[in-house]
Amino acid sequence: MNAPHAHRLLAFACLAALWLALSSAAAHAQAVRDATPLEFNDAAEERRFNALLAELRCVMCQNQSLADSNAQIAHDLRREVFDLMRSGRSDREIKAYLVERYGEFVLYQPPLGASTWLLWFGPALLLLAGAVLVARIVRKRSRGAVPEDPDQEW
Repeated sequence: MNAPHAHRLLAFACLAALWLALSSAAAHAQAVRDATPLEFNDAAEERRFNALLAELRCVMCQNQSLADSNAQIAHDLRREVFDLMRSGRSDREIKAYLVERYGEFVLYQPPLGASTWLLWFGPALLLLAGAVLVARIVRKRSRGAVPEDPDQEW
């Protein structure tokens, strides 16, 4: 095979690979739509559903609630929460079920426990440690301050 032909073949293969990668990324980036919308029995059921979704985190998006996320797993979890509600489970039972499957990360406000104490008290501890550090630095500098010399020229 001659060199110009090999270069053209390589360029074509690279372009084809790039096109494939971009087209598959665009397909994945499209917003997911629920095939069948949820139908609520009454406004109270819809309010309960929305309140519950606001307390649950999307396990894929990490910083979005189930109500806000467009990820496919969020759609699946919304459907699952709806089905669990319809089966007569309480909010506490639904949360316990999701925690069992996905861990306490799924809750926006996990309960205070041995595994979450740092999450609850960590920011306050960091703030306290920073305040102690600043106080020590200020105290150290004020003790070591050099008295002003009136003959000093600035």
